[in-house]
Amino acid sequence: MRETVNADPAELNKFSELAHRWWDPESEFRPLHQINPLRLDWIHGLCQLSGKRVLDVGCGGGILADAMARKGADVTGIDLASKALRVAELHALEARTANVQYREISVEALAKEQPAGFDVVSCMEMLEHVPSPASVVHACSELVKPGGWVFFSTINRNAKAFMLAIVGAEYLLNMLPRGTHEYARLIRPSELAANCRSAGLDIQKTKGLEYNPLTRRYWLSADTSVNYLLATRRAT
Repeated sequence: MRETVNADPAELNKFSELAHRWWDPESEFRPLHQINPLRLDWIHGLCQLSGKRVLDVGCGGGILADAMARKGADVTGIDLASKALRVAELHALEARTANVQYREISVEALAKEQPAGFDVVSCMEMLEHVPSPASVVHACSELVKPGGWVFFSTINRNAKAFMLAIVGAEYLLNMLPRGTHEYARLIRPSELAANCRSAGLDIQKTKGLEYNPLTRRYWLSADTSVNYLLATRRAT
């Protein structure tokens, strides 16, 4: 009996169609390029990445995975969007990024293959695109070593997030392709926190990610009302 994969084919197709534009900083992926230094520095500040075995879940074209490898980590990026992974592999070759590899495998399948196999796990901008976010959170917990760090980022579900992250970003400012996010799939911090606790992950830090459309600048803050990041550690 074939195992059901926790992925939405429409979501995979959506990102596969844009795969060739992942590394264009002026493309639809410009926001990811802009926030990458912020989330990289936040992760690296909490757990020094050099020498760590790191897993990036839902790595797409490899923007964060590549950056973590350049911090000295031994990085594995996984995704189910084949075209995006090919782009990630090509970029690693062209940029001569050492210590990064990519695999087309689900996080749940990898958790069975390599339980407690990583020092750090990141899962950024992905939970709002899968049918069962809780399943991903549990798999991430299974993949990290006891005491290891697991990082998540996603979008809150409320009226403000709907107006800014969907209406504003996708329909007014055209920062993202229309239809990138579905409101019903957005995740409140309390919901993600509950999933983390159920998976044996202790919440350490929470940060908000804000954006000013006039200056086109992003920054981290205490405001988690729209975009937010969660740092957790697996119980020992």
